Amino acid sequence: MTDEPRLAAVTGWPVAHSRSPLVHGHWLRRYGIRGYYVPIALSPDAFAEGFLALPKLGFRGTNVTIPYKEMALALATDVSDAARAIGAANTITFGTDGSIHADNTDGYGFLANLRDAAPAWDAGSGPALVLGAGGASRAIVHALRSAGAPEVWIANRTAARAEAVAGHFGSGVRVLDWAEAEAAASAAATIVNTTSLGMKPGEPMPVALERLSPAALVTDVVYGAEPTAFVAAARRRGLMAVDGLGMLLHQAVPGFERWFGVRPQVDAELRAAALA
Repeated sequence: MTDEPRLAAVTGWPVAHSRSPLVHGHWLRRYGIRGYYVPIALSPDAFAEGFLALPKLGFRGTNVTIPYKEMALALATDVSDAARAIGAANTITFGTDGSIHADNTDGYGFLANLRDAAPAWDAGSGPALVLGAGGASRAIVHALRSAGAPEVWIANRTAARAEAVAGHFGSGVRVLDWAEAEAAASAAATIVNTTSLGMKPGEPMPVALERLSPAALVTDVVYGAEPTAFVAAARRRGLMAVDGLGMLLHQAVPGFERWFGVRPQVDAELRAAALA
């Protein structure tokens, strides 16, 4: 029994789009580990039952993606400080004692990506502007505040969603009208785009770059084989600019280490594998 392959998964609905199997599969091959990381699609009416069955089937853990991050947190017996603060879990570890440990590594991945790609970046150098209030926003706001950002501003085209994120964190997080984002960007040290703006040719930038501080960092959570128009334009202006792929790669590190016993490296070879 001790020679059985180690098992981990990613669960969601849908889940076929996930690049996590490419990332973990690359690491399993690199480190010569006898194991598998598989996508498991669970419909909403089957999630709780399927999730709780995974350890009985031999799984050591699972990543959780949309729309189950809050549900996974509720099913856990042990919750990390990050998952509790964010209100969602994306990395689950099943203990041999029947425990279910819930963690959120999205914020860790966000910060590790910035520190890896832009070592000179300092969260404490000024306010951060987060554009959009979708699924990634809570983890990013928590990460920025934890890293020392003196204040985080959230601007979203639907104000109620931004207010919900800000209300979750309270002090130090402020909502701006979408129309205020342009002016706020000029005073921000870090600008994070979590919207889809700029993904399609001809779409406007989330904010104009002309008035940004030369020391500002620009990042976009969207990623692909080529940088988004927002990141590419920031680089042309000589700004620190980081794409979103590294966030995906770095957030996977803690889970892989817990489930497979090796702390993996994030490098150019892994980036190529994730984009394959």
